[in-house]
Amino acid sequence: MSRNIKLTRQEKAIETALLKGEYAPVDAKTFKDVAHAVASRKKDAVLNLRINRADLASLKEKANALGVRYQTFIAELLHRYAHGS
Repeated sequence: MSRNIKLTRQEKAIETALLKGEYAPVDAKTFKDVAHAVASRKKDAVLNLRINRADLASLKEKANALGVRYQTFIAELLHRYAHGS
C-alpha cells in the first residue's frame, strides 16, 4: 500500500540529502546525546504573556532577520536565559 505523502520544502531537502548520501552514521552515544538534546527542547507548556507592543515589534524584527518565527525566537531566548547561556 503506497500513500501519497506531501513533504514540506525542508523535509524534501532532507530526503534529497539522505538519498545523495550526505548524512553519515553516528555511534550510539552520539545518537543518544542528540536525541536527549532534541527532547530537552520539546515545547510542552503554554505561556500567555502581555508585553510592550514596541518590545514585541523589536523581537519580531530580530527573529525575521534570523529567518525564524518570532515565537520560536522568544522560546529560544527564554530557554537560554533559564539555563544561563
